[in-house]
Amino acid sequence: MDAVQKANSGHPGTPMALAPVAYVLWDRYLRHHPQNPGWPNRDRFVLSVGHASMLLYSLLHLTGYDLPLEDIKNFRQWGSLCPGHPEYGLTAGVETTTGPLGQGVATSVGMATAERWLGAYFNRPGHEIVDYCTYAICGDGCMMEGLSYEAASLAGHLGLHKLIWIYDNNRITIEGNTALAFSDDVAARFMACSWNVQRVGDANDLEMLRRAVEIAHKETERPSLIIVDSHIAYGAPTKQDTSGAHGAPLGQEEIRLTKERYGWPAEAQFLVPEKVANHMRRAIERGSRWEMKWNEQFEAYAKTYPDLAAEWQVMQSGQLPEGWESEIPEFSADPKGLAGRVASSKVLGAVAQKVPWLIGGSADLTPSTKTRLEEGGDFLKGEYEGRNLHFGVREHAMGAILNGMALCKLRPFGSQFLIFSDYERPAIRLSALMGLPVIHIFTHDSIGVGEDGPTHQPIEHLISLRAIPELVVVRPADANEVGEAWRVILALKDHPAALILSRQPLPTLDRSKYAPASGLGKGGYILADSDSTPELILISSGSELQWCIDAYEQLTAEGVKVRVVSMPSYELFERQPRAYREEVLPPSVRKRLAIEAGSSLGWRRYVGIDGAIIARRHFGASAPLKDLLKQFGFTTENVVATARTILAGERCCPPGKD
Repeated sequence: MDAVQKANSGHPGTPMALAPVAYVLWDRYLRHHPQNPGWPNRDRFVLSVGHASMLLYSLLHLTGYDLPLEDIKNFRQWGSLCPGHPEYGLTAGVETTTGPLGQGVATSVGMATAERWLGAYFNRPGHEIVDYCTYAICGDGCMMEGLSYEAASLAGHLGLHKLIWIYDNNRITIEGNTALAFSDDVAARFMACSWNVQRVGDANDLEMLRRAVEIAHKETERPSLIIVDSHIAYGAPTKQDTSGAHGAPLGQEEIRLTKERYGWPAEAQFLVPEKVANHMRRAIERGSRWEMKWNEQFEAYAKTYPDLAAEWQVMQSGQLPEGWESEIPEFSADPKGLAGRVASSKVLGAVAQKVPWLIGGSADLTPSTKTRLEEGGDFLKGEYEGRNLHFGVREHAMGAILNGMALCKLRPFGSQFLIFSDYERPAIRLSALMGLPVIHIFTHDSIGVGEDGPTHQPIEHLISLRAIPELVVVRPADANEVGEAWRVILALKDHPAALILSRQPLPTLDRSKYAPASGLGKGGYILADSDSTPELILISSGSELQWCIDAYEQLTAEGVKVRVVSMPSYELFERQPRAYREEVLPPSVRKRLAIEAGSSLGWRRYVGIDGAIIARRHFGASAPLKDLLKQFGFTTENVVATARTILAGERCCPPGKD
């Protein structure tokens, strides 16, 4: 209450209601070590109701994490370790960034999934080094979000029995009572999803809370949901059970009266009695004992299974095994070429043999995205050693689950069609915000989808993904760029990546004639060039680069000095020194043409006001690919014609309906 009031901003009601629940969990059951928040076998705690962040900050401070009271006094202020919603990587003990409702519980499914796979891969009889529980506190808003249902459905199907959600059923949202918009029988819904469901009728009944958690611990087949009936802003004389306590300070007088009702010194602020501090910081001693015991277990494990122990250490450090890239294939020049998704499948298979903890799947599209690990087996209920995950048609949940897996040191990937990146976007954004090395594989990247038509042809999606800060988007143009793309994105430690791949075959360029694909690592590179300063620069990514090359050959034969720049990644290119960027795109060469079968947005920065862009400004159409390419101007003939217009100093009008 004091922190929210001092900030004049925040959410006091839910922390007040859930204090008894959180106390029971953290004081009695949660295995953690405040002085080593990254201890690998700790239990995971996720506050899915991230707006109730002061509940978590209070617990972290009281149990001895590196969170001084001064930061709590500066809740929601510049430089404080207590931002409005919990942020991973900023505050010690925060396991994941939460706030967008439903994301936390879905991420917790990823953590529980990781526990099952890690245990299946690393544990041996008598040497169980992976054995943690994942807890999440969620609320009415989480339950309303479709994401939570997607994640709960999959968790129940997989039998993730070490996953425990505590549902704060306070029946209040910002607009008022949940009866305005929500009347689901949550217990029935979760039972239908194969969850063990219990109910605690009073959040202040500590004994019932303990009993419920212990029953959940005994469950060996299903995840558990504990529904806890609570009163938002419990104890506040006029604001208890009202929406007014959800997202605004209580006011000094209401706080004074509430403290009196609690039997707390009414005028004291940020008070932590010595007895309370001593009691809560016993967590340090408990955590030290747990970790010491685990370290002894790991030492014995390392002596018996040294190779597995070495793999564990590499994985925990965020590194990759030595020589992980050694089997990435090189592809011979071939005018027929390979589809980006097919080339990626070959590279992924080679890399996966070297990186055992590279694990993932698709949102029911593996045969189309070509992402199955052929020797990986399937991750199924009771068969958790498999590396091929089946997320079902649950794109949003897949993204959040991948985040949870990455938070547990796996290198997860998920695949789907680029058009459906919109369904996953909130989770992708959080992976970028947290700096998680999640790999998002998107195939069917353009109007190349052909007859499936405009509902399945991505137009705005490339620039939409490029707009997400810290997300590295890579759209390779041939099989060797695909191989190089995998080298780059797997080496990323604190950025997620979006790998954009074609459905249709792409010619494999003759790298003895054109620059090597290793240039992809810089985001953009000179693929083909004249022997002197160019008159015209052609820039492209992905499948459209082939028409730049064809146009280059034709124009060069006519005596035009042309440069072709492959630009698979804006983000990587913008990281390069200015000198390199100006070497690739000399400011003095103002006649430029960019070609990409997506939105034209973003390309103006590279072609300038004098350049032109062949792109899509409208949706696609249902027709064979060859017809679409001709109708929409993605042909060598149109690139050459547009280039000539630019060279003549004339303004360019986009072809057709563009």
